[in-house]
This record gives sequence, structure tokens and C-alpha cells, in this order.
Amino acid sequence: MQQQKKQVPLVESRLRHSILEMPKEIRQCSGIVIYGRRIKSLVFTTDLAIIKNCDADAVFAVYPFTPQQSISDAIIKASYIPVFCGVGGGTTRGLRTVSLAKDAESQGAMGVILNAPIDNLNLLAVSRAVDIPVIITVVDEKTDIAGRLEAGASILNVAAAYKTPELVRSIREKFPEVPIIATGGNKPDTILATIEAGANAITHTPPSTQELFKTMMAKYREL
Repeated sequence: MQQQKKQVPLVESRLRHSILEMPKEIRQCSGIVIYGRRIKSLVFTTDLAIIKNCDADAVFAVYPFTPQQSISDAIIKASYIPVFCGVGGGTTRGLRTVSLAKDAESQGAMGVILNAPIDNLNLLAVSRAVDIPVIITVVDEKTDIAGRLEAGASILNVAAAYKTPELVRSIREKFPEVPIIATGGNKPDTILATIEAGANAITHTPPSTQELFKTMMAKYREL
């Protein structure tokens, strides 16, 4: 007897019914289980309004400034889903990245993210200082993946623009078991290509609040 597919119950509130949804294609990836929680979609933003009104599994909080404890603390406190915090690795290096990582852990971050330029010695210091996953960003094929893993990286974050699927596939062939987060772009075909290449989880960059407001304002004008 064929088992019928059960309908998933949907619970909404009177006001919070128009949330930002992650691309449905992301559901096809395996996910990465961290502390018993399966992570498939990560929203790439530090916008608290979007973080509070999206259906992502986790937050990927990286921004183009030196990391600051007050920012990571505010994001973690406001978010009801796990947060992965950027702690430097580019302009910010050395003992400061170690300090930032320890602070992020104490604030409640699920993991910390290091930028691609960081050296393995600094990566090792961070991985030994915290007891949460350390994510290392990979931007091209020149990265010594084995060296990164030996230095304590728990998860790879592949961000190689349009070459991301190709780079994910190359890494997956050599390291079949390593957890991989990757950028999937904003199109269904690029997301699926990245998943098929071997990515376990996908980071998604949402529209800005300004773009979302345009759609809302257009509806209001029709009233």
C-alpha cells in the first residue's frame, strides 16, 4: 500500500505572515548537522529585520568591516535561529581574531567564520581557543585544503563567484567527507548546480530592505 504524503501544518500569526523565504531548491541539499540541528540554508545578512523575518536555518553574519563584539552580540540576541559570526582573517588577524572568536562563542554563536587570507597558524590558534565549529572561506583552487583541515577548520565555505560549483566539485572529489557550505547565487539553476557539485548547505543573499519595500509600496499604491 502506497503511503500518502502527509501535509505539513502551517502556523501563522495575524501579522507575521509575509516572511522572506529561502529558495526552495536549497531544501534538496543534505545539510550539515551541528549539535543535533540540521543546517541547509544560511541567510547572508546582518540586517536584523530580515533575520527576524525569514525562514532560513541559520544566519551567516559576515560584513565588510572589522568585526566588532557589539555587532555580533546584537545579532545573536535578536536572532531566534543559530548564528555563525565572522571574526576576521583579512584585515583583522592575529590575537584579535582569537579574542573575537572566544567572545562570539561566549555570546552564543553556533560557529565562527574566518576569511580566506588568514594563515594556518592563526587558524590553528582560533580552532584551539573555541569549542564551536571554525569555518574557513575558500575563494579559489590555490587553497591548500588539507592544510586548512589540519589547522582545525571544521567546515569549508566556498565563495568563488561563478566558479563556485566547479571548485566545490574539485574539493568534493579529493575530500568526500568534508562539510561544505557554498554560495549558490540567486537563480534556481545555479543553486542546484552547486548542490549537485557537492555542497551540503547554501548561503543565500536576500534582497535588501529597500528592494522589499519597493514591492510593498507598489501594492499599497494599488489600494
